[in-house]
Amino acid sequence: MQNEFQENIVNEPDFAYEGKYSYADYLRWTIEERVELIKGKIFKMSPAPSCNHQQIVSTVLSTIYHYLKTKDSKVFTAPFDVRFPKKSKKDDEVFTVLQPDICIVCDLSKLDQRGCIGAPDLVVEILSAANNKKELKNKYEVYEESGVKEYWVISPQNQTFLAYKLSEAGKFIPTRLFVEGDIYCTELLPGFELNLEEVFSNLL
Repeated sequence: MQNEFQENIVNEPDFAYEGKYSYADYLRWTIEERVELIKGKIFKMSPAPSCNHQQIVSTVLSTIYHYLKTKDSKVFTAPFDVRFPKKSKKDDEVFTVLQPDICIVCDLSKLDQRGCIGAPDLVVEILSAANNKKELKNKYEVYEESGVKEYWVISPQNQTFLAYKLSEAGKFIPTRLFVEGDIYCTELLPGFELNLEEVFSNLL
């Protein structure tokens, strides 16, 4: 009975726990709901994404995928673990694990069978009513501190697109707000165009 109890403690995170969880803890959990770790704290992910969310992911992913077909970079969609180490890459010393909606990794040495360790070059997050605060504050800070070169935030509700570009000083600088009908281009992906008419068309 004691061993069974100890096993449950290992496999079930305590959502009221005030301490700090690591990626090693994360790997042992057997809960069905998806969670992320931000600086050692557990964040429950939103329920199943909405139809509009999935449609935007599909459109953006398809555009990026076709662009990268002749490139040496790779694109991934959630669920896909991205670990953000601070000093050490050891599992018990990594305290932030996120699942971006879409991410592009140009340095393929960052990839392993468990996902990506280190900052992707580009991250895309689709906002929902449930996750706006987490995306705009907590994840923003992680992506900026870790050196993500571009962070795209797309709002299905407002049908807007905003990109944050990392400056030489290591700080995000926002672009203007893009809307349906605009085309977004980035120096990070020479020749790439994201047509926001296509991204926001036919949403429910």
